Amino acid sequence: MSAASRLYIALDFPYASAARDLAEKLAPMKVGLKLGLELFSAEGPGLVRELAERAELFLDLKFHDIPNTVAGAVSRVAGLGAAVTNIHLSGGEAMCRAAVAARDASGSKMKLIGVTVLTSLGDDDLNQLWKADLAAGHAALRLAELARDWGLDGVVASAREASAIRAACGEDFLIVTPGIRPAGGDVGDQKRVLTPAEALRAGASHLVVGRPVTQAHDPAAACAAILDDMQSAL
Repeated sequence: MSAASRLYIALDFPYASAARDLAEKLAPMKVGLKLGLELFSAEGPGLVRELAERAELFLDLKFHDIPNTVAGAVSRVAGLGAAVTNIHLSGGEAMCRAAVAARDASGSKMKLIGVTVLTSLGDDDLNQLWKADLAAGHAALRLAELARDWGLDGVVASAREASAIRAACGEDFLIVTPGIRPAGGDVGDQKRVLTPAEALRAGASHLVVGRPVTQAHDPAAACAAILDDMQSAL
């Protein structure tokens, strides 16, 4: 698998015009694209269909609701052409299994992955939420093992947990890692980060990169540098 086929660039823009412009600039590199909540809320499913025809698309909507509602949402997005979409594993077993069943019933080949612990959260955040001595890495690993048992194709997790998840869940399990920053880059609101090469060496199957590319003076050059770093680990 090439470096480009393992990279999703996050189109974190408020409007379709900026997303289309960046997708066009990056098209020669054949990288994947990620469409998230902000852009989906602004533009809706039409843009999903459009971008899915240009590149492999990760539809990052993180569904989290009662089982029936999530199943309905998954069945709707399954026909939009995205290669991957996700749900929050903290929604529980019934919700996750309902989502898998809805995807399967649709006949779609879309991969369904589960969000473990957001990369903007650290140990202190989990302790504040649950009043327990929780380590983000341990929580992510536990949720990944549950995702495997519940029939999902993989997880979204910090690259810092990728090695443990890979060992526990096997070589075919997808591990999609946001919170990727080039060496010396600004981490922003992310707390559990690694460089592109470090993430791949740790066991990530796919990387998600947003601001280091989207906010770069030359996005294509920034993307090319990330691909070069990734290639050094392959």
